[in-house]
Amino acid sequence: MANHEFSALLAQVARGESAVLTRTVGGETYTRRFVPRERLILLGGGHVSLALARVAAALDFSVVVADDRAEFANRERFPMAERVLCDGFAAAIAALDVRAGDYVCILTRGHRWDGECLRALLSGAEPRYLGMIGSKRRVAGLLGALRDEGFDAGCLARVHAPIGLMIGAVTPEEIAVSIAAQLIECRRASPAVPDAAALAQTNADLSPLRFLAEGAGKKALCLVLSTKGSTPVKSGALMAVDGLGRGYGTIGGGCGEAEAMRRARALLGTGKTAVLELDMTADAAAEDGLTCGGTMTVYVEDVGE
Repeated sequence: MANHEFSALLAQVARGESAVLTRTVGGETYTRRFVPRERLILLGGGHVSLALARVAAALDFSVVVADDRAEFANRERFPMAERVLCDGFAAAIAALDVRAGDYVCILTRGHRWDGECLRALLSGAEPRYLGMIGSKRRVAGLLGALRDEGFDAGCLARVHAPIGLMIGAVTPEEIAVSIAAQLIECRRASPAVPDAAALAQTNADLSPLRFLAEGAGKKALCLVLSTKGSTPVKSGALMAVDGLGRGYGTIGGGCGEAEAMRRARALLGTGKTAVLELDMTADAAAEDGLTCGGTMTVYVEDVGE
């Protein structure tokens, strides 16, 4: 039987809207936001783009790929992408209607197409992240030419070029990792939905939400309310548990998660809630020199069937 609260949250996220789960525990209200997947536009469908698409999809980005060559812009090559466009770059950028919250990576095959992309992008809304691949010399030459054409120097200065963090990457896969790391850096530096009162994690892993909304049988919710020290997750981490002890989502794994799952199963069918204080510094794994420790406060709730 569907739980209507979680069904409504799931529907909001599916429509591209932010959704909010609130719980009042001990007189204090906690807000857990579900933020829609951020859109990552890859302009160019070459080897780096393919490697980056794989990583970015795993990082909860909604990946869009555009290239003017059919052999590089097709569903068979990019099955992980939400959308693939085969068109000229300027036309693809216009069709995508780039927004302020988007992440854009220019990964074309040459200087001419880089310029086409930048001119189209700089004439519209400035995306949250804009990076361009290329050597320092090639990048400096193109940015200089655009300044001479009258494009805003401040916007040009905010282009991440050469793209990615400087980790000595060489192969397409290594370059993709360096770019993905820079995307994460940007994402965490300026959250899409800033809210001091909200729990920290807003990732759109929908597996716990989907199970709570649509899964069969008795269900429990586990929500991390607060953390202290070197915990494996932050507040807002979310997990659902069924009667067989299966978890959907994670609150960090290890003995702490196992204890939360045990307590969640004990609550199934009772209509009750519980608050757990999990001390991971006492976890036996700490004796093996593992780095995670600290404490977590976890709210557990029987949500019915």
